Order: sequence, then structure tokens, then C-alpha cells
Amino acid sequence: MHRPFLHSFTYRSATLGLAALLLAAGATAAPRRKVIIDQDAFGGLNLQPILLLIQSPEVEVVGITVESGDGWQKENVAQTLRMLELIGRTDIPVAAGATYPLVNSEEETARWETLYGKLPYKGAWMRVWPDYNTVNRPHYHPADEVPPLKEGNPTTLPVPEVAAEFLVRKVRDFPGQISIIGMGPFTNLALAAKIDERFAAGAKELWIMAGCFNPNTAKVDEFSMQFIHSPRGEFNDRWDPEAARIMLHAPWKKITVVPTDATVDTKLTPALAREASGGDSPAARYLARCGQTGFPMWDETTAEAWLDPSLIRHSDRLAMDVVIDHGPTYGDTLSWPTGGGPGLGEPSVTVVRAVDVPRLERLFVRLIQSPMPKP
Repeated sequence: MHRPFLHSFTYRSATLGLAALLLAAGATAAPRRKVIIDQDAFGGLNLQPILLLIQSPEVEVVGITVESGDGWQKENVAQTLRMLELIGRTDIPVAAGATYPLVNSEEETARWETLYGKLPYKGAWMRVWPDYNTVNRPHYHPADEVPPLKEGNPTTLPVPEVAAEFLVRKVRDFPGQISIIGMGPFTNLALAAKIDERFAAGAKELWIMAGCFNPNTAKVDEFSMQFIHSPRGEFNDRWDPEAARIMLHAPWKKITVVPTDATVDTKLTPALAREASGGDSPAARYLARCGQTGFPMWDETTAEAWLDPSLIRHSDRLAMDVVIDHGPTYGDTLSWPTGGGPGLGEPSVTVVRAVDVPRLERLFVRLIQSPMPKP
């Protein structure tokens, strides 16, 4: 009497078990979020946010495109390649991009300063640091020079394709699937938008570390005191203002901006770096060897907010543009209420105003200590 029941029970149990296994397999096989990182990848400071994205098991880094900004493109490419060698991820392609801005130049910036005063920070053009800087990156050298790297020079090479062409090709290969995260000046993205007018529309979204809207000037340190007198100036836009404008005016489906405002309360302290580098992952070992502390977590905030948008405590919708007039506000951020601008192509963007700093720090530690995901 019981055999048919047992047979039916066993069959149903096996069927349900198989279905559960298939569901579990489907869940684990969910496609990873595809991203291209566009970065002026100079030193540990600018490579740390790249590490965070590589470390996430939910992310597939399709490639890294590199331009000048904080350092010159050739040195930035070398440091990116060497970082990938040290963490065992040479499968990620690196594409060398723009060395110089579209219009702006070191010489023009020097002339601008004679008319309107010294810029507090000029990236690869910095020859003399302000007296108040206790944390800086003395590195001035010509654009074609790549000084020996303290972590050793790379043996791998970038892909034989310029960054703008790489960006265009990958977005064509994966239409609507690739997020672009720009954390340096925007020359590569502007060139890609001009090479192919379908490039921006073909991407899933754009996240950028850019702009300055209303930073907390109550906090005055060597990184934020400039905003008291120049509250709309930000380096990524100021290095290549024309590129920033071209990029913003391209037909992206969605733009999220992480400005200086969201980062003034962050800092990668030595204690936080020691905690993160205390693990045995390749990323932790790299941070212990090559990390840079003492700076606000500008790009780390951008990378982590994209990884986990719940870190964002406050955001606004604004129309945004960048000043390209070569007067005293060259490169400054422009903004209006959505729909309130001059109607000259300025996009409506999401502006991140504040993030959950304690959770941001915990995620930084967790990602750096995580095992390296499989390619």
C-alpha cells in the first residue's frame, strides 16, 4: 500500500530537488555587470578604485582606458599594467588614450594663472606645490618620460588600439550592456563620442567623478580650502573643459555625477589602509605595497557608489554643463534646476551630494580583502 506513495513522494522530491538545483545554478550564472573604467591611473591613489571594481564578483571589467591627468598617459598606462601583473589579472585589456587635452595646455594654463591667479592643483603640470600641502605627489617630468616604477616596470603591453576606438568597439559588441565609469579627465570619452555618434547612446549608462556644486566649506583642510574661493572648480573638468562639455552633451541614456561635494568628508587614513591590507588577497598585498593614504576617497567613492547605490544618502536632479570660455571661470561647473538651463544641450543628470561614509569604508575593506574573482 505504501509503495505507490513512496514512489510518488520520491519522484516529486527528486523533481523539486532538481528544480532547486537548476534555480540555484541559474542564480549563480547571472551575468555580471559589464564596465569599462576610464581613468588617469596615476599611482596607488588612482589605481585603488580600479582594484575595487576588479574585486567585485558581480562585475566584469571589459577594459581600462587611460589618459593623462594626475600623471602623464604613458606613465599611467605603465602603472596600470604593472598593477594588473601584481594581482594576476593581465587578462583585462588596457588601452592607451589621450596624452594632451583637446584645447587646453600647460602653456595656456600658465598664461591663465598670470591673469587670474594660481590654480591649487594642475595634475601632471604641477611643478611647485603650495606651502600648505603636507600630502602631495611630486612627479613633474615630460610627457614621454616614464620614470622607473618602485613596484617594478611592467612586462605586458597595452592593446594595439587607441582608447577611443576601444571604447567604441566594445560598446558596439555589447549594446546597452556596458556601464562607463569615468574617474579622470574626459578626453577619451569625448573622442569616442566624436568618432561614433552612436557610442554614448549604445552604452548602458555613464558614471563620472566630476564637478563641484556646493561642497562643505565648513571643513577646511589642504584639499578643501580651495573651494572657499573657487566653489565650482574641479580638476577632472578643468584639465580638459572642452572634452567635459562634449562628453556631457553626448546622448547618454543616464548620467550619474559624483562631485567633490560627496567626497569632502572621506579620507583613506593609514589605519583604514592597514585594516584593508591585512588580508592575504592579491589586492590586499598590492595595497600594502603600493597604496597611497592621506587623500580623500574621490574615485573610490565613485566606484563604490556604482557598485552599491544604497551608499548614496542624498542626490539631486540637475541640468549640468562646463564653462569653456577661457576666462576666469574656465572649466567651472554650471548647473540649473532640470529644464531651467539655456537649452543648449546641457543634460539632466543625477548628482550625488552625500554618501554613507562608515559603510563606504566597510565596503572598501571587504572588497580589498575578498579573494580575486575568476576572469
